[in-house]
Amino acid sequence: MTDGRVVFADSGEEVKAFDVKDGHGIRMLMRSGVGVALLTGRESRVVLHRARDLGIDMVYQGAKDKLPVFERILSEKGFKGEEVCYVGDDLVDMPVMRRSGLAISVADAGEELKISVDYVTSMPGGRGAVREVCELILKAQGKWEDATSRYRK
Repeated sequence: MTDGRVVFADSGEEVKAFDVKDGHGIRMLMRSGVGVALLTGRESRVVLHRARDLGIDMVYQGAKDKLPVFERILSEKGFKGEEVCYVGDDLVDMPVMRRSGLAISVADAGEELKISVDYVTSMPGGRGAVREVCELILKAQGKWEDATSRYRK
């Protein structure tokens, strides 16, 4: 959901930028009944604020090894790995991507990651990649028309 940069203010507070179109895509996805979780290796209050703003209640931070956390999410939610789409941007995401049914990397991910996934977004991380994935899922599930009908009235 970000461009991968970590910016610190003079106060030491971490600052991140989020694309509002990505956020709107997430909201449309969730309104259509698709669950969304955030799984990150870093810990940041900014991520919690953004998740709260979007209504995402499944937030897992500080996961240096993401696969065990992913397995726990699957177990708790009753999903199989092949039922999950996972979007990543770096090599640390590869173990979870291999376990997921649909592995997606953002356009600005490293080549080694991009050649090992099912789909590479045309947009970079933090700049529309998440929105692109949300639209892809909604269209593939036949939910795009319903998800966007409120805007065409």
